[in-house]
Amino acid sequence: MDGNSELKSTPLVRARALGAALEAAADEIERTQSLPEPLLTRLHESRLLRLSIPKSLGGEEAAPADYLLAVEEIARHEGSVGWNLFVANAASLIAPYIPLDSAQAIFSDPRALVAWGPPNAIKAKAVDGGYRVNGRWDFASGCRLATWMGVHCRIEEPDGSLRQDRYGRSMIRTLLFPAEQATLLGNWNPLGLRGTASESYTVEDIFVPEAFTGLREEPETRRDPGPLYAFTMYGLYACGVAGTALGIARAMLDSFVELAGTKTPRGLSRLADTPAIQSGTARAEAKLGAAKAYLLDILREIYARAPESEPIALEDRARIRLAATHAIHTGIETADWVYKQAGVSAIFPGTPFERRFRDIHTLSQQVQARDVHYENVGKIIFGERPEPFL
Repeated sequence: MDGNSELKSTPLVRARALGAALEAAADEIERTQSLPEPLLTRLHESRLLRLSIPKSLGGEEAAPADYLLAVEEIARHEGSVGWNLFVANAASLIAPYIPLDSAQAIFSDPRALVAWGPPNAIKAKAVDGGYRVNGRWDFASGCRLATWMGVHCRIEEPDGSLRQDRYGRSMIRTLLFPAEQATLLGNWNPLGLRGTASESYTVEDIFVPEAFTGLREEPETRRDPGPLYAFTMYGLYACGVAGTALGIARAMLDSFVELAGTKTPRGLSRLADTPAIQSGTARAEAKLGAAKAYLLDILREIYARAPESEPIALEDRARIRLAATHAIHTGIETADWVYKQAGVSAIFPGTPFERRFRDIHTLSQQVQARDVHYENVGKIIFGERPEPFL
């Protein structure tokens, strides 16, 4: 496939083309917590890291279903890269919320990547022309490859009061700055997803101009129209976690089918000839496929009728959240079943199961996997209307 043809292909096709290279580099990614060359260059050239960037900035502005399928495919080959792929795309969703000149300064670089950690209690001080900020943030996935970093802060006005949003709550604003202004702490040593390098970072009394800040919690304030940006950032973030979970679980289930065809525990029949394994595998296949289809169906339906300038309705946000949460939990449940059935074949490093089991159970601890999302969706089903629900 030549370069021009590849760029005209779907994100899923481009993701599949990277599969062998991802698997070959998996051990190095785990060890170094970074993407080696030439794999990193190939990933940039595939434009899979630009799926959420507006076309006005030279991005793909891809449909959410295409984004989900690409993340799933990458995660099927290497979970940490799948995670960083979705995080990079989720972070680039800030582009329509900052002035065009600022967005061009960040994303005109074809290797541009934005990384940040979730909000915490730190406040930025409003000053003439922008904000001053000082503090530490954690869980900045992909920070070692980032060209720009960000922080999400409440804003302290000169009189000491907190700036409020339209719901009367303290506003959380996103501040962006060149990556070299942050100090990475090199403290990422978790159970799994080690290749994400989701480490902590600090900034020391930096000034961030107003033009390099935006309010990602208000979808109606975006600059670029179009159905992609009618989706909320948090909804697409949940879909990214779901894609990663589905990809890891798919890889484990496929590897188990292969194992069961040859493994004969203690000289007995092959696992594949055991009725319990046959039934369990079929059930796992149905559950995993159904969870993926449910999420894809909802994303495609909502995208097809999403408004050009307004955010999608609260009920649609709830449907996306429900389907994404269900997909995440189904992926975890599938991985658990596979790991148990594979027996001692799953417990050693280098097997198709051990690292993926660690990866998906690191994913399971992330906020997007919490059971409380079912409760929030249930409230909406029964007529409550919490605002905002993102």
